[in-house]
Amino acid sequence: MKAISTSGSSVGQDDSFPHKLTRTSAPRDRGHRTSSPNVDIAGRLDEVANIFVEQGANRFRIQAYRRAANVLRRLSRSVADIFAEQGIEGLEPIPGIGVTIARSIRDILLHGRLAMLDRLRGESDPIAILASVPGIGKVYAWRLHDDLGIETLEELELAAHDGRLEQYPGIGAKRLAGIRDSLAQRLGRIRRQRMQIPTTPALAPPPSAPQKPSVSELLDVDREYRDKVAADTLTKIAPRRFNPAGEAWLPIMHTARNGRHYTALFSNTARAHEVGKTRDWVVLFCDDGNTERRFTVITSEFGPLQRRRTVAGREAECEKHYARARTQLGRSG
Repeated sequence: MKAISTSGSSVGQDDSFPHKLTRTSAPRDRGHRTSSPNVDIAGRLDEVANIFVEQGANRFRIQAYRRAANVLRRLSRSVADIFAEQGIEGLEPIPGIGVTIARSIRDILLHGRLAMLDRLRGESDPIAILASVPGIGKVYAWRLHDDLGIETLEELELAAHDGRLEQYPGIGAKRLAGIRDSLAQRLGRIRRQRMQIPTTPALAPPPSAPQKPSVSELLDVDREYRDKVAADTLTKIAPRRFNPAGEAWLPIMHTARNGRHYTALFSNTARAHEVGKTRDWVVLFCDDGNTERRFTVITSEFGPLQRRRTVAGREAECEKHYARARTQLGRSG
């Protein structure tokens, strides 16, 4: 990728926020550079912004990440300390941060990585993460990733409590209990070691998921992505998995609908390669400002949706969507 300037605009002082923004900049002595959570996280946010520029993302989203990076470098207090004392609620009010970037900061502090950044780089390897959980292993890691779209430990924890793992073939009550216990201990240990904050109760179910975007919206994003792929107007990235030559073949798109930000790209899973669907299955990552959800759109091969674009797992809604479309077409005709 070409080098891009990371200079950002100035950030105004908010007197209502107790942690001051200093006027000093990051150390310039590269030979003896000091590091802090604020500086490290700011660098990752800058990298997100730079990749967004290269991939044609919305300029307001780019500016938001650059602004947040500048804020962190000038913040008089460590965000790690703020998060340890107040949780994510202590990060959101920081001027220039907000809900979405506060969530990114939290993920870096807790896990040392930002899944979104890995995905933008083409380096995401969710299989290794899932396979490391006792009771999952590599085989179930592949299956859960391909069938349920699970990529992180937090998503696995949610599936362990919302009924999806309980209904999944091969995962009985004993295995499920072991997975829940392992995740509770592992995620709790990460929080204690990195943040020195109390853990949540071991088997307390995660918060309820927010309202999903409509299938009409998801199918429209899928249409936009495939149209731009056909026109060859999208930036291509070189995924690390199943790409020994390091070829930049995977088109990636950023767009927005109704206040939600989407990242779209073809599926690069083992299953997609196995059945020859790497140019058909489209994965949509939807960020609504509070959480990020993952959807897969495919061309159905059987039933009433045959040859139609379908959101996997939401087939009944897709049938109603196409029925409405036929009705509206008939009225207009």
